[in-house]
Amino acid sequence: MPDIIQIRDVTKRYDGTGSAAVSGVSLDVASGDAVAVMGPSGSGKSTLLNVVAGLDRPTSGTVTVAGERIDKLGETRLARFRLRRIGMIFQFFNLLDDLTVLDNVMLPAQLAGTPRRRALARAQELLGTMGIEKHGRTYPARLSGGERQRVAIARALINRPELLLADEPTGALDSRAGNQIGELLASLNQSGQTMVLVTHSPELAARYASRTIHIADGRLSGQAFGGLPGPVLPGADLSARVRS
Repeated sequence: MPDIIQIRDVTKRYDGTGSAAVSGVSLDVASGDAVAVMGPSGSGKSTLLNVVAGLDRPTSGTVTVAGERIDKLGETRLARFRLRRIGMIFQFFNLLDDLTVLDNVMLPAQLAGTPRRRALARAQELLGTMGIEKHGRTYPARLSGGERQRVAIARALINRPELLLADEPTGALDSRAGNQIGELLASLNQSGQTMVLVTHSPELAARYASRTIHIADGRLSGQAFGGLPGPVLPGADLSARVRS
C-alpha cells in the first residue's frame, strides 16, 4: 500500500535554540496502517502528532501527508487541507458545550462547505455507527466520557479523512469505556481507516495497533508489532462491531 505519511529528518524546536522536542525523526505510515506512538511524558509524542497534523511546523525536515508537502503550505491552505484530509481525536474530547451532539459532529463538514442537508445525513449515519444516535439532540455535558469520545470520533470522521490522529483517546476514560473506544478504533482500522494514536497504555497499543513506535527524548527508539490482523475490505459491517 502507498505511504500516507512520509516524514524525513524532522526536528522541532519550540524556542529555536533549546533542546529539540523532536530530533531527526524519519517515519513512514502506509495507508490502512494503525500505528501507536508510545513514550514517557515529555518524550515528543504529542509534538510528533502535531507535526503530522500540521499544527506544529518542523524546524527542519519534510512532512508529506496524503501526497502533500504540508510543511510548505501557507496557513490558509494548511487549515483547508487539515479540515478535509485529517481527523483528530483529543484526550478531553474538545466538544463545544453550547452545541448539540449533532451540531458538534456536523461543524467540520459545514466549515468545509458541505450543504447542511448532506452534513446532517452524514452526521446521523455516524452517530448510528457509533451507537449513540439517540443522543443527537443532547448537549455534551449530559453524556458520559465514553459517549463524548464517540461523539468526538464521529466529528473526526465527518469529512471522510484519509488519516485519523488520536492523542491519548482513552486517557480521560475509565477502563470499561477505554476498552470500548479501543475496540471502536480497531474496527475503524479494520474497515480501512489509517490511524496514528499517541498513548501511554501498552495494552491499548498491543491490542489495537498493528505497529508500535517508541519515542524517547525526541528520537525514535524502535518498534514492535501489535495485535491487529490488519484492514479488511471497505464495506464490512462496521456498525455491528462497534456498538457496546
